[in-house]
Amino acid sequence: MSADDSPDAYDSLLERYERATYIGDAAGVLSWDQEVVMPEGGTPARSKQTSALSGARHDILTSDEFEADLNAAEDADLSDEQAAVVREIRREFDRAAKVPKSLVERISEETSNALPIWKEAKAEDDWETFAPQVETLLELKREYANHIDPETDTYEVLFADYEPWLDLSVAEDVLEQLRDALIPLIDELNETDADLATPFDGTYSDDDQFSLAESTLEYLGYPEEHGRLDTAPHPFSSGTQFDARVTTRFDNEDPVGSIGSVIHEFGHATYTLGLPREAYGTPLGQNRGLTVHESQSRLWENHVGRSASFLSSYVDLVNDDLGTDISGRELYEAANQVYPDNLIRVEADELTYHMHIILRFEIERDLLSGDLDVADVPEAWNAKMEEYLGVTPDTDAEGCLQDIHWAHGSFGYFPTYSLGSVLAAQLFDAAESDIDGLDAQLADGEFDALHEWLTEEVHQHGARYTTNELVKRATGEEFSADAFIDYADAKFSDLYDL
Repeated sequence: MSADDSPDAYDSLLERYERATYIGDAAGVLSWDQEVVMPEGGTPARSKQTSALSGARHDILTSDEFEADLNAAEDADLSDEQAAVVREIRREFDRAAKVPKSLVERISEETSNALPIWKEAKAEDDWETFAPQVETLLELKREYANHIDPETDTYEVLFADYEPWLDLSVAEDVLEQLRDALIPLIDELNETDADLATPFDGTYSDDDQFSLAESTLEYLGYPEEHGRLDTAPHPFSSGTQFDARVTTRFDNEDPVGSIGSVIHEFGHATYTLGLPREAYGTPLGQNRGLTVHESQSRLWENHVGRSASFLSSYVDLVNDDLGTDISGRELYEAANQVYPDNLIRVEADELTYHMHIILRFEIERDLLSGDLDVADVPEAWNAKMEEYLGVTPDTDAEGCLQDIHWAHGSFGYFPTYSLGSVLAAQLFDAAESDIDGLDAQLADGEFDALHEWLTEEVHQHGARYTTNELVKRATGEEFSADAFIDYADAKFSDLYDL
């Protein structure tokens, strides 16, 4: 079939897919609302609303008409961009068509119901309150994975929802490399007598920290007309290239955590806002997956936000909004100290962070395989915290209840955090090579060149390329953990004077 014979099929396919995207994005706004501003009593209605939207989207993606258009479009003489669109839609259709609509709606409803239960359990420090919901979601996700591919490991099927173009074996290899490289480095750092600055010794109000968060976003170039800042129990970003919102949370004794959180979520939002607007609703207007998405947040949080150059000028905002009088060097040392005894993943330093990911990855795999009972999660969690970080949480709120992901049913998500971190190092290496004087620009608060480079190499392509294709185009190299390991060794050896 030639392109002249079937433009109607491709156009019809795209029109149907765009409608499904719009419904999914509407559900995303409802989810944002539930986590940020919805009154506590709104859950019964909200769970029905999100379930209905999930079902409506599934109906479109699995209809006979959609399949017929997809089959016809695949036979057409397509441009490279069109072929990429059809490739992505084919993959989504093949997975969606295997899953009953009733299961899709049940998962959506149960995850919406799980959110307030998780919040209550965390507030009450009581895993038992949340455990039944985890049991239900695990059962539903096993059923979901079995429909898609009964011959493949459940975790592998679920992982592909978040990273469709890198095999789970790649994630396992990266986590193994990080464990082998970082544990001895962390041990070595802890054995030094380095006396790094800890300049924040007061109490900093939520209002002052919110003001700093707003100043930070404005400083970085976050467009006010396309986003907003709020607080949430677990920081996140969501939206489209027209409306990308960020959230943060505050610790009144440690403003460094909120600074990192704001810059992290800004990185996510910048990627979302950088996707091509003219392609909204199509795969070319969607992100490449969570590995790439996380690379953008970790690049801004760590390679920019924790750099000495950035902090040398950014410190003025900190002093103005928090009423402190600290130097850029003091802020750099405070932002980069390695704390193995930090219990909270989103507040972890750049190195021990990956031990948190490894812990969660191992627990999820054991839960899904049936090798770990839900009731035993706190004990398993605490044992792994002691093994990897040498610290045991005193409460479930500081341990197995700290993350929101299981309330979302997001089993298989966590490895993308480490995959994104190693990709961030690769991309930043390439950006430094391509942008003359990037370090000096960051010190001067000038981010346009980096924004433009990331848009050119990553954002503008949407999901046109597979993950590794995108990496090779941007960096000239295959996806690898080498750049991150080299970066971590050099940075922290210098900071701790090894």
